[in-house]
Amino acid sequence: MPAQMKSVFITGATGYMGKRLVKALLKDRYRVIALTRKGSEHKLPAGTEIVIANPFDSRTFQHSIPQDSVFVQLLGVSKPSPAKAQQFKEVDLRSVKASADAASLAHVSQFIYVSVAMAPSRIMRAYQQVRQEGEKYCLIQKLNCTFVRPWYVLGPGHWWPIILLPFYGLAELVPSWRKAARAKSLVTIRQMLHTLLDAIRNEPAPLKIYEIADIRNVPSKKSEQLKTTRIRPSYL
Repeated sequence: MPAQMKSVFITGATGYMGKRLVKALLKDRYRVIALTRKGSEHKLPAGTEIVIANPFDSRTFQHSIPQDSVFVQLLGVSKPSPAKAQQFKEVDLRSVKASADAASLAHVSQFIYVSVAMAPSRIMRAYQQVRQEGEKYCLIQKLNCTFVRPWYVLGPGHWWPIILLPFYGLAELVPSWRKAARAKSLVTIRQMLHTLLDAIRNEPAPLKIYEIADIRNVPSKKSEQLKTTRIRPSYL
């Protein structure tokens, strides 16, 4: 389907990643439909179709999702931290469940969910558990799912983890640290946008997963080279 005819429905479109994705999609002549709360319409660029609804209630927006469109779930708590465990349940989990319900009823072609790397982490365990539960719920809805799993995304206003780069360099030299460090490598906002655009352009499949290594390599390889994961995740 030509890009200018393809519809993309986005939650979290006014957020850190969402506003950049919307601009990139409009530039590529996609039809972009953004779910937002009343009062945030001004944050979206011209050309965006706006749906004002409750992101936690699928009934308020399910009829606004075009059939066969691509659904991108970005809504979540900003700047995740261990102190926000309850917010992850109240915002991230509730919203992805509502989105999955609405997307299933709308018969979307693909459901893209920005999740998180699943390498064990005591500090961010609550966040990982919520995202894992979100992934599981999406699959239960029989959606064609694409899960994008970064750890931390570097970009404007999000540069502090750069201080960890010397550690990552050292970890590459120590075999016993190397695997754990790579499982939580940093990615950039640019790499995330390339990944999301790649996922949107790809043909739908029952399950695709972009791990950190995939996210970092997408800009330098053709989308068809991405390995498609069809094995059911261990949590099912």
